[in-house]
Amino acid sequence: MGGLLCSGDVSNWEVIMKIVATVALLHLCLHATAVLSGSSETVVTAAPGDVVLLPCYTVGNVTPSLTTWMKNGREVISGGAPAAAAAAAGLPAPPAGPPAGPQRLKLLHDGSLNIQAVTPGDEGSYLCNTSLPDKSTFQAGVLLQVASGPENVAVSVRPVTALSNGTLVAFRGSTVTFNCSGSSYPSQQLTWSFRGASSSNDSLVSTSGSWLDFRIGDVQPGAQGVYSCMAHNNVSHQAVNKSTQLLVYYVPDRHPECMWSPAQDPSHIQFTCSWFGAYPTPTLRWGEDQGEQGALWKGRVYATEVTDNLSVTMNRSRLSDGQTVRCVAQHPALDAGKEKSCSFTLKPPFPEGEPLTTALEATSVTLTCTEAESIPPSNTTWRKGLQQEYIVPGSKYLLSQDGPVLKLTILNISKDDEGVYFCRSENPLAVRELEVYLTVKTSSVYTGAIIGVFIAALIVGLVVVIAKTVYSSRHRICLGGGFG
Repeated sequence: MGGLLCSGDVSNWEVIMKIVATVALLHLCLHATAVLSGSSETVVTAAPGDVVLLPCYTVGNVTPSLTTWMKNGREVISGGAPAAAAAAAGLPAPPAGPPAGPQRLKLLHDGSLNIQAVTPGDEGSYLCNTSLPDKSTFQAGVLLQVASGPENVAVSVRPVTALSNGTLVAFRGSTVTFNCSGSSYPSQQLTWSFRGASSSNDSLVSTSGSWLDFRIGDVQPGAQGVYSCMAHNNVSHQAVNKSTQLLVYYVPDRHPECMWSPAQDPSHIQFTCSWFGAYPTPTLRWGEDQGEQGALWKGRVYATEVTDNLSVTMNRSRLSDGQTVRCVAQHPALDAGKEKSCSFTLKPPFPEGEPLTTALEATSVTLTCTEAESIPPSNTTWRKGLQQEYIVPGSKYLLSQDGPVLKLTILNISKDDEGVYFCRSENPLAVRELEVYLTVKTSSVYTGAIIGVFIAALIVGLVVVIAKTVYSSRHRICLGGGFG
């Protein structure tokens, strides 16, 4: 019947197909070496789960009669359009049969091989052997590489403190460990690099594997910068980069420096606290100690600011004897209770000296006053009279100072110089005065006194001589011989 094949025809067709396949395979085997020696492989890279197409005959739009794909020397799929071969034998076209090869592999009309849901087991060297309708053959080699990743790339840095923006902080002198991990198929290269103030992008360490770490001991400010870990797939050349910024905090070893400077008004004082060399900028706080000081400071705060130099001006109403004024430096690199500080314990002035002095007219005398107790140091001056007139150095008065000792020398003393003198000391806490009274005596008074002393001495001497003479002649006097 037209259009139908009897059992004999089917048998003849199967014989013909076997003959054709045998001849084609023999032809491919005979020419494989010659064809491949002049060909080059096409490299195709795919990730697991992808759909990949391996090209075969790409010269024109001719549909191959028969295509066979081999992987690593073994046939994986074969098929094509055998209508031309059937026509040459005078037979009708063969019936449609089941698809050749595994279900994931599909042979397209142009001989290309379509692979669904690629797995790592699919990679290898593929060889396409194609028979064209004009009885010519064509071969093409394809290298399929299955690669995945880098995936799950992660970095960790320890021990550090994370800021709210994700920046990491380490402290000078600590040991910091950097770790990077990730996964790639079939292999990967991990590389740590650093970019800082004095370097562009220095490679620190590199390896092929799933993790990579390195360590910085005694970390210093120069280690501050951006650390990057790059995971590079050696097959797909895909790369993933993870970066983190590291800051290095540090403080100077010394304590803050506390200073004072006088204000234009002597009842005011300016306290200045400086603490340079810390990163980031510290917080300075001026305050007054109150109560017993334990691990944590207790007191009244006068001023606080994020700065390395803080000044505060205070007047006499806020200052008292024995008061401790303290500057505390706070910094993230210092533990709570380990803050660094400097302080003053305030003291009012206390001038000391002889309250009474006597001088002879027409001579010179020096009045001495010592003030070494006050904190802050006082301003000490000599003044005269109940009106406390300023003493101006000149031909009459000489002023000199040796450390805490202030001297007033009065030249060519007269009765007009007699009276009260004040050694006046003032600091921001208080004003204290030493009152010295100078008595001036004339030369006549001293002359009478000297004469009286001379006569008294003469009488005493005469008595001593008479007593000695009587004693030496006592035997004669007792025998009645007298002094003769």
